[in-house]
Amino acid sequence: MFPDAAALRTEVRAEQARSILSRNDSPDVPFEVAINPYRGCEHGCVYCFARPTHAYLGYSPGLDFETKLVAKANAVDVLRGELSKPGYRVAPINLGSATDIYQPIERNWRLTRNILQLMLDTGHPVTLVTKNALIERDLDLLRALAERNLVMAFVSVTTLDAEVARTLEPRASAPWRRLQAVRTLSQAGVPVGVLASPLIPFINDEFLEAILEQAAEAGARFSGYTVVRLPWEVKEVFEQWLHAHFPDRAERVLHRIEDMREGRRNDPNFGTRMRGTGVWADLLRQRYTLAVRKFGLNGVRPQLDCSQFVAPEPPVVKPSRKAGGIAAVPVRFHEGVRRMAAASAVPVPGASQLALFD
Repeated sequence: MFPDAAALRTEVRAEQARSILSRNDSPDVPFEVAINPYRGCEHGCVYCFARPTHAYLGYSPGLDFETKLVAKANAVDVLRGELSKPGYRVAPINLGSATDIYQPIERNWRLTRNILQLMLDTGHPVTLVTKNALIERDLDLLRALAERNLVMAFVSVTTLDAEVARTLEPRASAPWRRLQAVRTLSQAGVPVGVLASPLIPFINDEFLEAILEQAAEAGARFSGYTVVRLPWEVKEVFEQWLHAHFPDRAERVLHRIEDMREGRRNDPNFGTRMRGTGVWADLLRQRYTLAVRKFGLNGVRPQLDCSQFVAPEPPVVKPSRKAGGIAAVPVRFHEGVRRMAAASAVPVPGASQLALFD
């Protein structure tokens, strides 16, 4: 169930997305609109609440979620089309709510970078969440966005123990590299915060204060935390992982989760699902409150500027004859797709025809 992360083979399938903006109506999620340029996530975080979404693709929420990935190859063109609609209403777009936008495959696909470039070109505010130091690659765009008050970044740090991190989130950046990324972003003038999320009792909750302290020293201005959630198939994946890696305390961990979830292992209710209820949840909340006050991480998150937005020209499309009729195909494929196809890093359907759309 849990093979060596380095031995896993990752497959990436290209997808022509019909839409790219996801609207959020959850009252306990602090954004209205999100973009997830990938489906699945190579980081392999055992606790990831997005795992069940892979079942909609006919894949398993277990290993398939982290090894059978989907890249929305036309993400930027679809986004350009949605931003160009007459009725579009500007609100900060969150990147990475159900995948990590800087997971390893982003090195070749560059979908996140191309989206950030479009955000800069159109003056559109954006927020980012990641646990990968690859975010440093896009420092030029993030700095330019920050100069116009158009960006806010969050780096997720769940533990300072490298060994725990290797089992908990095997292909994410090491904790020290994430903290280094916080420092790099801060020194470049990019507003950056840290997320100690999720906290798992008896696994990583002991690191809460130390994470906040080191993040503050690195330049983080604000912070947040959540308690582990186990919706749907995540519960089974997490429990198997827990018994495999921490058999001595597995039942203790699960009982404590139940203590914070009113006797259940998952609480789907808005308002309580993120941080839990009861004595132990209250103790975590108190620890967090004292720590952010002590380390100066209770700063106000910036209100990003929505007034600079200028709608882009819609993407040009031309008819392409396919089996079953005529389909509209974007004229442009972006640099990340061309580079990936040329390098044959991963299989791309129709890659030999990319030159037709330059």
